[in-house]
Amino acid sequence: MVSRTIGIGDQIKKLRIQGGYTQQDLADKLNVTRSIISAYEKDKRAPSYGKLIELAVLFDVSTDYLLGVNAGQSLDLSGLTKDEKLAVATLVKTMR
Repeated sequence: MVSRTIGIGDQIKKLRIQGGYTQQDLADKLNVTRSIISAYEKDKRAPSYGKLIELAVLFDVSTDYLLGVNAGQSLDLSGLTKDEKLAVATLVKTMR
């Protein structure tokens, strides 16, 4: 069963802050205005499919994660480095 856990605005804000970006920094990276980022974070506006993918790539997360969709058990690896994520993936493969 698929369920929503957290809004996209909350996810974007959390990832932006974790990444050390201001709203203006994120706006510059996405070629949008700061007010659009603010609207995303307040759930007053949803990113287009293209911007959703750009956000997922920038923050190294899935689009499902950004959308707050939980399609089963998952781990939040968003705060880990790429090397740490690789180590977790290796550990999981070893345990299967």
